[in-house]
Amino acid sequence: MFKKIIFCLFFVLNYSVFMAQNKKPSLDIGFNYGFGNEFKNADYTYTNHYYKLQLYYTINESNHLKCQILIQPEINFATHQLLNLYFVQPSDPDYLEKRAKYTALKDINEYVLNIGFIVRKPIFKTASVYVLGSVGPLITDTETERLSKGFAFSDVIALGFSIKINKITFDLRPNIRHVSNAGFQKSNAGFNTKNIEIGFWVPL
Repeated sequence: MFKKIIFCLFFVLNYSVFMAQNKKPSLDIGFNYGFGNEFKNADYTYTNHYYKLQLYYTINESNHLKCQILIQPEINFATHQLLNLYFVQPSDPDYLEKRAKYTALKDINEYVLNIGFIVRKPIFKTASVYVLGSVGPLITDTETERLSKGFAFSDVIALGFSIKINKITFDLRPNIRHVSNAGFQKSNAGFNTKNIEIGFWVPL
């Protein structure tokens, strides 16, 4: 689902690049803070907050559309707990031990590098709305019943609003995030969260 949505966003971006009028590329740097939690379910809890460095590179711009590449180093701090004991089946080796281990409240650190594409639409001189799709590698330091420790991927889709005041642009970005390892490791149920970010950026 997330992969299909991001593919569609990439297609829209490529189309927009061909249609947009070229202007001189620009580079901006910023910082975002975000927080969120899991979609309501009976299996687990997951709350998180995170910090992102934002590097925006404008590749095409016209009076009606702006296309950007976004590089986002991120550190994510999460708290997770398994609620549904039967997520770990009796057929699993040492299932009672695993149930006890996984139902304990855990702190998880995730280290992420997402690459994103933004298609931005000005709504008046100093403000714009945009759609963002991003994907990138992630390292998690804690094993859970839903995701093995180590390598995974972070996929994000977002809608956002930005407003510029003097040289500083302020940003509001609700988003949906999916984390999984694409089957590279045994546990791959992953986490789905709804989040909101606030931040700012300035030109370099």
